[in-house]
Amino acid sequence: MSALYPSLEDLKVDQVIQAQDRASPRMPALPAQEVAVSQPPVLYPNLAELGSYMGLSLSSQEVQQNLPQIPEGDNTAALGPSLGMAVAPVSGDSLGARRAEIKPGVREIHLCKDERGRTGLRLRAIDKGIFVQLVQANTPASLVGLRFGDQILQIDGRDCAGWSTDKAHRAVKKASAEKIIMIVRDRPFQRTVIMHKDSTGQVGFFIKKGKIISVVKGSSAAHNGLLTNHYICEVNGQNVIGLKDKKIGEILAMAGKVITLTIIPTVIYEHMVKKLSPSLLQHTMDHSIPDV
Repeated sequence: MSALYPSLEDLKVDQVIQAQDRASPRMPALPAQEVAVSQPPVLYPNLAELGSYMGLSLSSQEVQQNLPQIPEGDNTAALGPSLGMAVAPVSGDSLGARRAEIKPGVREIHLCKDERGRTGLRLRAIDKGIFVQLVQANTPASLVGLRFGDQILQIDGRDCAGWSTDKAHRAVKKASAEKIIMIVRDRPFQRTVIMHKDSTGQVGFFIKKGKIISVVKGSSAAHNGLLTNHYICEVNGQNVIGLKDKKIGEILAMAGKVITLTIIPTVIYEHMVKKLSPSLLQHTMDHSIPDV
């Protein structure tokens, strides 16, 4: 199994670093008393040519901060990343990527109803499954971390497979106001793409009404496989469904150098939001920044 990288930029920069390291002469270990007075070793110092690598703006210090450190006193030669280990010399420990993570497996949540008997949740049946269509802001559904596109597998111990939208809503309506137990799978129709802004602050794609309509050749979006005919669900974990393109652009501009987009195919998105008005999505959908 080879190493995993959050983005193509991470992979390419790590390959350059490893090539430089293999080409660098190994210095013999110094006696302990000499090591104590010598300057701390610098890992992969010769990174000047990475300054504009793949259109990025990089510095040696910035890359080194994102690399795994070799413990002091360990004279073992650098052998590259461990098998299966995520290596991110450019992305680092991206907060946006952690907020946007689509976790494997299933989880249990405990949902309640507000004083009006509402959960703030709308569901929709797709392909014999039940999915979250809308999470309203500042409601019990938003507080327990439900997101657009999550699949509801069970409600109070009853399997949801094969249910209609109406049956799912009836089950929630009849459930206890104090505790509704749901088994949830994170957003199975969605995927994340990590990209990096270039020296001009762009990642290289265009949207129209929230849908990706064009990808710029040679951009980070192109490098990392961003696809057209997909809608943007989240930017760094923040839901942007229903927002105007101008607002999405402002969120992207303020999002830092590393951008994690959560996207969904157009055909699934349009089926999922069917019968929801654009104003409902814009004004009632939870667009808050989630906790990690």
